[in-house]
Amino acid sequence: MDARIHPPSAFGISLGDAHIIRNAGGSARDALRSLVISQQLLGTTEVLLIKHTGCGMLTFSNADAHGVVEKQLGKEAEKELEGLDFLPFGDLDEAVREEVGWLRGSKAIPDNVAVSGWVYEVETGKHQLIQKMAALHNDGIIANQISSESERLDFAGVDVGEGLARI
Repeated sequence: MDARIHPPSAFGISLGDAHIIRNAGGSARDALRSLVISQQLLGTTEVLLIKHTGCGMLTFSNADAHGVVEKQLGKEAEKELEGLDFLPFGDLDEAVREEVGWLRGSKAIPDNVAVSGWVYEVETGKHQLIQKMAALHNDGIIANQISSESERLDFAGVDVGEGLARI
């Protein structure tokens, strides 16, 4: 959702190479409907969850967001959003790990879909792999699971291939 990031330029994506689903905080939960459509109707086979440094979702709590809504839009608007989780988070890397785990555990994401989580560093244009959980084999064993806080990649000019949905 961040206007500072232009996904095709930032990730070396050509037109038609990926379904890019953007929302506040790069939330998998918020994107689930679009992910299901992307996979079940359009055939994507991999999900890259990408959050970024300097994300505004790191700066507030649910109570803060609800308070702003009430102050700026009134009590009726706040009542309409009562119970809404704005999905803020306090630790970027941990939020990526949690979302990857949530996706991998979701019955709506098929076992044959690989899921990985990344942090895009707005300051440098580099990408950091936080967690990768490959597709499950037929016997239910995870084919490949990686957790790395030091692997840095620059995707510019890299062919990302087909069958990819990015959050």
